[in-house]
Amino acid sequence: MTDLARRLTLATALLLCAPMALAETQVRIETNLGPIVVELYDERAPATVDNFLGYVRDGFYDGTVFHRVIPDFVAQGGGFNADFTRKETRAPVKNEAGNGVGNTRGTLAMARTSDPDSATSQFFINLADNAFLDRRDDSAAGAGYTVFGEVIEGMDTVERIADVPTGAAGPFGKDVPLETVRIESASVVAADD
Repeated sequence: MTDLARRLTLATALLLCAPMALAETQVRIETNLGPIVVELYDERAPATVDNFLGYVRDGFYDGTVFHRVIPDFVAQGGGFNADFTRKETRAPVKNEAGNGVGNTRGTLAMARTSDPDSATSQFFINLADNAFLDRRDDSAAGAGYTVFGEVIEGMDTVERIADVPTGAAGPFGKDVPLETVRIESASVVAADD
């Protein structure tokens, strides 16, 4: 083998072994009103993405509903079955709202209680730019809501969800879709899809 052939072989081997830039993970959420594809911010919110993907891979979201929809604000789901039974969740995930990503229209963020580190399975899709949900400071009131992805396909489905009439239902006082908006399935999109 000539020196040039050896160099070309070595260069080819190095290129094949070099780490490739990984694309962000995508999840397809099939709803009874149509599909939504979200791209997750693997690098910006790694703990939150890992938490969300754990629920996706376990089939946790299958059959859950969007139980809170406020036009020009958010569509929230991922915690209740169609009969408003709360699903059992894993331990909460640490708030990663300081990741530099804002709650803008079409982004996916974690729902939580007043405790910044209380997010489990529930998420919301921002229906408008909601900068007041972004991290402002280290206080509980200013901790913000972790944005961990964005809708890359299916904003028309999101808009259909936002257009469903709402009112009081189940244990909730208001903002519940009066027509069930169900997540049929959620799955990680294969790299070759």
